[in-house]
Amino acid sequence: MTIEFTDQVAIVTGAGGGLGRSHALALAARGAKVVVNDLGGGVDGSGGSSAASQEVVALIKANGGEAMAHGANVAHFDEVDDMVQQALSQWGRVDVLVNNAGILRDKSFAKMTLDDFKLVMDVHLMGSVNCCKAVWETMRTQSYGRIMMTTSSSGLYGNFGQANYGAAKMAVVGLMNTLSLEGGKYNIKVNSLAPSAATRMTESLFPPETIATLTAEAVTAGALALVHKDSPSNYILCAGAGGYSSTRIFETEGIYLGADQQSPEAVMAQMDAINNLDGQQDYDSGFMQPEKFLGKAMAYLKANA
Repeated sequence: MTIEFTDQVAIVTGAGGGLGRSHALALAARGAKVVVNDLGGGVDGSGGSSAASQEVVALIKANGGEAMAHGANVAHFDEVDDMVQQALSQWGRVDVLVNNAGILRDKSFAKMTLDDFKLVMDVHLMGSVNCCKAVWETMRTQSYGRIMMTTSSSGLYGNFGQANYGAAKMAVVGLMNTLSLEGGKYNIKVNSLAPSAATRMTESLFPPETIATLTAEAVTAGALALVHKDSPSNYILCAGAGGYSSTRIFETEGIYLGADQQSPEAVMAQMDAINNLDGQQDYDSGFMQPEKFLGKAMAYLKANA
């Protein structure tokens, strides 16, 4: 199977450099018309310039592709909506949205200001929300859409000094979970990518001798797998240095305590049984958890009637 995007329109946020640049160039090379979005600010979100996005557009056009630049700040819905409307005006549809824009304001939680926490949430979480909202009705109407969130191991597992970033990156997974359910009947698939790559944002985090293996292109291979027509949905793909894996949120089978046993002491005493991995399940929706607990309660009441 060859992955191609001929006659499709893709929006890639934060595409002036790093992973976004790689994603945009790869989508264009495989036939997509690309909106190259980048505010052009620093890693911390300060400043702004169109030079980087214009350079990516020029590269795409030099290779025979079609592209346009847009400097929307993804944290501002009106700017994002203008970007989407320009894409629709020029090409008539939007098939792919790659939510990649991001900033860092790393500090330990004790030293982090609430402004720095909020700004990172605004860019990563609300930026993804704004972009999804701006394309959602178009994708519903055309009965086709592919959306990718960019999550992170810092959100999935935690990372010292990144309370703001980690909270935002876990939040986009929650957004994916619900949008994949709501978009299913409209052929809208929503996935998340957890990348490991040496970019302007992350290169200081990795040992120098590993930088050469942590290419953006290795991550982009995973990104394109998540946004093509035959992609899965509600899937978290982890990619870096040529390695690819998936992360799923599982729930153990757990236990049941009768009404006369439901105390914190009893819960603590049963932690080993609660943590038992036998029979753990991968849920398709949040309702499956209370459904399981109600089933246990009904079985208990029947057995003790």
